[in-house]
Formats: sequence, C-alpha cells, structure tokens
Amino acid sequence: MAGPIPHTWLHHLADEADASFLYRELAVAEADPARAQIYRHLAEVEDRHVAVWRRLLAEQGHEVLTPRPSFRARAMAWLSRRFGTGFLLPMLLEEEGREVKGYLDLYRDAPDGAAGPTALTLARESKGHAEELSGLVKGSSAEPWHKTGAGGFLRNVVYGFNDGLTANFGLVAGMVGAQSGLGSASHAVVVAGLAGMAADALSMGSSGYLAAKSEREVFEHEIAMEKEEIRLMPELEREELSLIYQAKGIPEDQASNLATAVMADPARALEEKVREELKIGEASSTPMREAWVTGTATALGAFIPVAPLLISREPWAIWASFAVAMLSHFGVGAARSFFTGRSVFRSGLDMFLVGLGVAVIGYLAGDWIVKVL
Repeated sequence: MAGPIPHTWLHHLADEADASFLYRELAVAEADPARAQIYRHLAEVEDRHVAVWRRLLAEQGHEVLTPRPSFRARAMAWLSRRFGTGFLLPMLLEEEGREVKGYLDLYRDAPDGAAGPTALTLARESKGHAEELSGLVKGSSAEPWHKTGAGGFLRNVVYGFNDGLTANFGLVAGMVGAQSGLGSASHAVVVAGLAGMAADALSMGSSGYLAAKSEREVFEHEIAMEKEEIRLMPELEREELSLIYQAKGIPEDQASNLATAVMADPARALEEKVREELKIGEASSTPMREAWVTGTATALGAFIPVAPLLISREPWAIWASFAVAMLSHFGVGAARSFFTGRSVFRSGLDMFLVGLGVAVIGYLAGDWIVKVL
C-alpha cells in the first residue's frame, strides 16, 4: 500500500516543470540563435528532471502527471514577454540557486533514502545550470545563489510601491480615526494623504539616491586604491593575482604566467583585480535613476489610499479607500513572491495582514491622540 505523497518531492516536481516552461519561453523570445539554443537545452534537461521525479513517485506508488505551469510561472512569462528576457533571467538564476540548496538539504536529511542519490545528482546539474546562466546575466557571480543583493529596476518598483502604500495607508487611517468616525472624510484627511504621498516619495527617492551615490563613492575609492597598489607594488599584486587563479584550479605555473601577462598591461590588470579581488561589477544604474524609480513607485503606492477620497468624501469613499488599499497590499505581496520564491498566495496574504494591521493601529492611534490632546 502506498504511503502519503512526499510534499517535498511534489514541490521539486512542480519547480522543475515550471523551469522547463520558462526556459522554452526564453528560447521563443530570444533573438540570438546561440542563446536560444542554450535555453532549449536547459529546457530539455528540466524535462529529464521532471521525468526523474515522476519515476521516483511512481516507485513509491504514486502515479502523477506532469504539472501544468503554475500561476507564478505564467505571470513571470507574461512579464518577460512585456519587459524582455533580461527581466526573467535573473529570477531563473536565483531559482536555480534555490534548487541547489533544496536538493542539498534533501540529500543531507536522508543521503541513503529513496531520493538521496537523485537529489545529489540534481543538485550538481542545477549548479551547472546556474553557472551556465550566470554567463548570460550581466553582473552575476560564479555561484549566484550566494548573492544577497536586492537591486534591479522591477525590484525597486515593487518595494518602493509597497513602502508608499503601507506608510500612507497608515497615515490616512490615522487621520480618519482622528476625525472620530467613518461618517465622512474631512478636507484635512485628503490634504494629509496628499502631503504624505509627497513626503514618502521624496524620502524614498532621496534615500535611493544617497544609497546609490554612497555605494558608487566607496567603489571609486576602492578602485583608486587598487590602481595605486598596482602602480607601487606590481610584484605583490602579481602574486595575489596568481593566487586568485590558482584558487580557481589553474596550475601554479600557468597561473603565474597568466598573472605576469595580465600585469604587463596596467589597465587590464586593474580591470582583473577589480572583478576578481574586489568583486565589483559594472554599474547597472545611476543615483539619479535610483531616485526616480524608487520615488515614483513610492508616490504611486502612496496615492492609492487617497484616490477615492479625491472623488468623494462620503462614507463609501472611505470604505473604497480601505478596499482598494487592502487589494493592493495583497497584489504587491504576490508580486514580491517573484523575488523571494515564496508562494504567491502566502506572500499576498502576509502583506494583506500587514495592511490590515496598519489600518487598525493607525485608526486607533489617531482616535486616541485626538482624545489625549
């Protein structure tokens, strides 16, 4: 008699089916034939992974079909068709990294179990996928699943939107509470909401600008120091470069000769040391762009709870503001799942509950402050 279906196995099966679907989407959208062929090859490997999990499940008495693409995968494909393959690639890279970790965890938990040897094999193949993809993604590292940064245009949009929505929703709720009831929204509520929108946008925009500017200044300082070290201590820098190459598996003699050849050209040597030693990639954005993207997204999110109140200040407008803001919280939570890898519903529900908490606390705080003062 077959036991219960292992939930982890089904999760990996669904992930592999999603990956196969997304790689084929990339292959269709890719104009470069060589890159399209890489995506088709990766899709075929993912098909094999799907077959592996189906076979393992069948051996345990569970005959399952190949899962259809999940809502998250179809949403990612839709966005990729709108924004280009460059949007989808980094997320697939992170997904491969999560697969590596997931398979290694599965192997460590039960190395001699039914899925143990298979999990180790799939971890190695997923690692190979990530390394192959990293060569196609600008600025990615050799082992991208170790990356913890949260940059990127769409990510800044989502998080800026989320910040503006939540902060201004709390402010509007507090002002409604301060007017002692939900009978109607006063002029002060609307003014506070619009002022809060402007303040949130300026705050987040300036924060994005200063953070990007500070990071750039740090990088420029480090690069300048490295340039001086190459000029003043070329022999020591050559030895360091040789050790870096050896750490990558290049034999000592070859590493030494390669380092000598690189150091013969100071500009090339600086570029190599910046990339290999300092781990500084090419800048993908500017401080002003970060400011505009983050500030604009914040303003859009902050405008949502105010919008119905610009049409009317009757009770229905207050409830419409609440409803639209709550739906937006769920939506932005679901959007964040594209970056976190969590369930769309769970991520949406988490943000929905956050929004509800903000509304309740803001309303009660406004009501209490008015009574105290």
